Formats: sequence, structure tokens, C-alpha cells
Amino acid sequence: MIKTTRNIAAIISVVLLSLVSVPLVSQQIKDVQTRTLRIGVFGLFHPQALVLRPLPGQQLSICGADGATPILLTNAADTSITREGNRFRVDSAGKSSLSEHLRFCSSNSGVSDFTLSVPGKIQRRFRGQLEVLTEGPSLVPVVEMDLETAVASIVAAESPAHAPLEALKAQAVVTRSYLVANRNRHHNYDFCDTTHCQFLRDPPATNSPAFRATLESKGLVLTYKDVTVGAMFTASCGGKTRTLADVGMDSDEGLYPYYAVVCDHCQRNPTVWTVRLTRKQAEGLLHAHTEKKRLEIARRLGWNSMPGNDFVVHHDKDGFVATGKGHGHGVGLCQLGATAMAQQGKDARSILEHYFPNTVITDIPANSMNAAGK
Repeated sequence: MIKTTRNIAAIISVVLLSLVSVPLVSQQIKDVQTRTLRIGVFGLFHPQALVLRPLPGQQLSICGADGATPILLTNAADTSITREGNRFRVDSAGKSSLSEHLRFCSSNSGVSDFTLSVPGKIQRRFRGQLEVLTEGPSLVPVVEMDLETAVASIVAAESPAHAPLEALKAQAVVTRSYLVANRNRHHNYDFCDTTHCQFLRDPPATNSPAFRATLESKGLVLTYKDVTVGAMFTASCGGKTRTLADVGMDSDEGLYPYYAVVCDHCQRNPTVWTVRLTRKQAEGLLHAHTEKKRLEIARRLGWNSMPGNDFVVHHDKDGFVATGKGHGHGVGLCQLGATAMAQQGKDARSILEHYFPNTVITDIPANSMNAAGK
């Protein structure tokens, strides 16, 4: 059984433990340490223009921009953000402002709810504070948001439809662990909103299962040797999860080793697939059967071209064929297996114990969220 520890010195979320049963639930006393993440969004679209609109009852203004014309942004009109030379141009309700740096502040100096869109391509709702950077000709919107808002948004985006609450709570702990352990994955922000980091959607409603799962696991992470695990998950494992070495990933001595764990549900009900390969693709996989090589093929031909990393390649009369089991890299939490365990009555703690042996479920270690100087 996974041991549960408590960091008494950190005045953060507290886990109430029962001597008879140890539920996976954390009740907040009061956060005195700011836990925020900077997440770059819409990077896949390389936007040249953005449209910002506060939600009803919210007001935003440009802050920290020397010489910028004050503009109050409300829900009454869209705000257009573009580049003009080496400055940002903001147009809203007939007023314009130019500034070299662009950050938006709420009227109460706190977080705001707003929609942001790339015209004609995508629109999402966010909760946090917005800063706009540049990368070449592209605008790079960065949303600074609370850790738990990010966790709930990712759980809603990444989890299987209709996953039971206990599976979602396990997913929330895994997601939070990844975010706490892997800050600064990008130069000017911590994470992106794609599968390169973790997929992000709108913050879920307060009555949604994803929100409840995040609330009931608030502040909990997985640790190994007193270090937060940058926990990984996969859609389905094919019957047994994989080690880092199995998929060609580095495995430093201090990192969690990711044991190969039997997954009963996927063993009985494996997700199987077959794809045809060119000679060059087949030879590449035979010489380097790694997650990196699989992703190289998937990026060129589409994500369904090589669904998983547990496969064999063989030759038939028509060419080369890869047959495999499972979807994804197969490392860490198996979402399909976790869903089945929850449906069988297992709680989130049992699910995490199964897929992450020898880890400890604990409050976020002190100073973990200060890694990026926040």
C-alpha cells in the first residue's frame, strides 16, 4: 500500500486521513502560496491576430505598458489584437492603443474570465490573466492561471468520455503531478495547450465530474524518493504498461522507473490495430523501435497512422505491416484500465497504487511551485 505523508510546515491544502479508511480527498484550509502556471495557447495556429472579449460582468484594461492609451475592455465589444511594426495594436470600441509590451489586468487586480479566439479558426474560454508575446511574425497568447484551474481543464480535455469519478480523480493527481514536476517546458512559459505538454480546454463547469475530481483531489501529487513524479498516462496499454527503456526514453537513476504493470482489463480486452508501412518506415521502426520514431511517423502521416508503441512489424505479399495493441506510449496510468477499475469499485488511491508502485501520495512539496520564480 502506498504510504501517505503530510508536510506540516506548508500551509496548503490538507488531506484528512482516517485510521480505518484513507479516502483520496483534500480539503483546503487556505492557500498562502500562489500556485500559478503560464500556459501558451493557440500555438498550432500561428495567429497573426487575436480577438479578446471579457465575459459579462468582467472588465479588463491594458496594464504595465508605458505610453499606452488607457482602454477599458468590457463585454460590449470585441477587442482586436494585432502587430504594427514592433508594437502591439489594440482596437476596442473605437479606441486604439499601441504598446511594446501587452498584458491585460482585471478591474479587481485578480483573475478574469474571458474568451480568446484566432479569427475563423478557434475560440476558447479562459480564467486567468492574459499576456501576449511574439515569436517571429506570430502572436503568442500566454494565460497565467491557477494550478487547479489548469488541472480541471486538462482532466476535462484528456479523459475518456463518461469515465467514473474515481478514475477522474486518479487522472487529476497524475495531471497535477506532471504540471508541478515539469515547469519551464517552453522558453517564455511553462506549458503549451497541445499534446506536446497536455491538452487544454475551457475550464469545466462547477457541477462537472472533471471539476469535482479536481476539487476532491486538490493539492495531491505523486512523489518518488521525496520528489514529485512527472507522471505520464496513456489511452490504453494493450495489457501491460511499459517502462521508459521499453519506449526508448531516458531513465536517470533519480527518476521514477515506471514499472511494467499488468493491466487486467486491457489484457482481457486489448485494443488492437493494424497499419501498412512503406519499406522506409518499416526499416526505421525496426532499427529504432522507440516512441520518438513512432511520433515522427505519426506527425507526417496522421496520429492514427501509428496508434501505439506496442507493436511488431512483419512482411507480407503486399509489403510491410505493423500490428499492435494499445493506444499511446503505454507508460504510466492506463486510462482504459483505470476506468475499468473504477467501474469495478476501486477508488482513485487503489488505481494510483496499481499503476505507480512505490510512489507516495502527498500534498505538493514545499516550494515545488516556486520552480519558475513565481
